[in-house]
Amino acid sequence: MSQASVTAAGGGELMLTGVIDYRTGPALREQGAALIKASIAAGLMLDCSGVQKSSSVGLALILAFMRDAQALNKSLTVQALPEDMQEIAQVSGLTELLQHH
Repeated sequence: MSQASVTAAGGGELMLTGVIDYRTGPALREQGAALIKASIAAGLMLDCSGVQKSSSVGLALILAFMRDAQALNKSLTVQALPEDMQEIAQVSGLTELLQHH
């Protein structure tokens, strides 16, 4: 079974790590939503440098985190998006959206 996590690194930084797929997505969704809600930072940064592999679930997860943050009047930016996630974003027409957040 693959391991993945989203954790708070302090200062509004969240770290997304591991293999992101249909098996890990639901737990990551819950963890991330809770961390976004609990954070006192107005601007959050999601560091994806620890993502080893991702399906389209990873992109859906990031978009859900963006909605969570927006609902709480917080911003969320994405850093170090892995190549496989960039390719999915490009095919899906989401590259510009991710660059603006």
